Amino acid sequence: MTEAPGASNGTDTYGTVEPRVPLAEARVVLAGLGVTGRSLQRVLEPRVASLVTVDDKAHDADHGALDADGASAVLAGADLLVASPGFPPHHPLVAAALAAGVPVWSEAELAWRLRANRLGTDEPAAWLGITGSNGKTTTVEMLAAILRAAGLRTAAVGNVGRSLVEAAMDPALDVLAVELSSFQLHFTHTMSLQAGAVLNVSADHLDWHGSLAAYTRDKGRIFERVQVACVYNVADPTTEDLVREADVVEGARAVGFAVGTPGPGDLGLVDDVLVDRAFHADHDDPDRRKTAAELGTLADLKQLGDHNGVVPTHIVADALAAAALARAHGVPASAVRDGLRSFGPSEHRIQRVAEAGGVTYVNDSKATNAHSAAASLAGFAHGTVVWIAGGLAKGATFDDLVSSRADRMRAAVVIGADPGPLADTLARHAPKVPVVVIDPGDTETVMRRAVTAARDLAQAGDTVLLAPAGASQDQFVSYAQRGEEFVRVVRDLTTTR
Repeated sequence: MTEAPGASNGTDTYGTVEPRVPLAEARVVLAGLGVTGRSLQRVLEPRVASLVTVDDKAHDADHGALDADGASAVLAGADLLVASPGFPPHHPLVAAALAAGVPVWSEAELAWRLRANRLGTDEPAAWLGITGSNGKTTTVEMLAAILRAAGLRTAAVGNVGRSLVEAAMDPALDVLAVELSSFQLHFTHTMSLQAGAVLNVSADHLDWHGSLAAYTRDKGRIFERVQVACVYNVADPTTEDLVREADVVEGARAVGFAVGTPGPGDLGLVDDVLVDRAFHADHDDPDRRKTAAELGTLADLKQLGDHNGVVPTHIVADALAAAALARAHGVPASAVRDGLRSFGPSEHRIQRVAEAGGVTYVNDSKATNAHSAAASLAGFAHGTVVWIAGGLAKGATFDDLVSSRADRMRAAVVIGADPGPLADTLARHAPKVPVVVIDPGDTETVMRRAVTAARDLAQAGDTVLLAPAGASQDQFVSYAQRGEEFVRVVRDLTTTR
């Protein structure tokens, strides 16, 4: 790691950073009026000189779809573009802003600039940030549970829970647990987290970023200007490389987490005990080189285990990452244990829905890429799975996923507007696994047909697992709607069978 030179006030490799005028005098263009965009609109309207909105689906937007000429016209005289994640760098509006030297900010950048001081203090709330291809939501919610157990006023925000920009302006919060996507990080320029973590990096969102290298580089932006700790995954060398390349505040340290014996300065697992060899000298022990602080045990995570009571490795890794961030904030070991004990499964993330006829039904709709689906399948090592999968691949392939997890599959049910790529991959790498392809023609019944097929293929002791390995927007509004439909259909079919 190298020391940060301080916040940029000119340009960086992601374009101009600072508007020509203060925000209160700025003419701002807001791109996107989805959930994030509406929050940004509410915050910006009373705080800027003028606000122009762009969205090709919202009827109340000032402008709809734009070509290059239209984008240039909208940006004429603009001081700032605030872009929602649905507007990638190659979108005509964003590309025109970059070419014209108009600063482009993400929600995270705007939120960082508008932070309010905590009640009774002269300092804003600290931010603890998490990114990664898989496990972000689970980890950020674990982190929030640990912080609450320490008596802190906190919220899990960003891609989960409250809007980041609105939470950042809430003076009642002591610390934010922030989930950050690669989209948000791309146009985030001045954020300085107290501690940040990259959980893992695998091919995802390549259609947005253009390449794996660009996607990885944007993930690494979470470490820029970190104040206390850059948390990385010992099992994923890419995450450690990102720490080495980061410009950080003097004194910030690199802290690894490993599902195994930790080295000095890391967190890890010894037998069934989660231990800290990084921060315990600060809080619990005068000599961290020789001893470790106990943070909890696998029994504290038993509520997150599979139906055989086994806690998946990736859940343990998420818990260690959350613990590292909390410890960087000064949370005692006892609060880590209490927070992990109190934490329950998230909706749409390894959510056990029902059991009928000896078959367990699990909703992991948030497994929106191959890496997260592989982790989901790995959690069922003690049984066989009827796998429901498919959706938007976002430029990724499924070869490694299928070849490495075929031994877990009794059968597969393929959904998606274009089921061909996944079905072909299953035929190549898992030829003995029966595959049912659901005709995409009737979108409204796709989940019912998929769950019915999976139920008919399953045997007693199996798990029917929705872990799509793709985004949802080809057939559903969101991964949440996809998961809700799975839950509804499962409960309907298992109670009327």
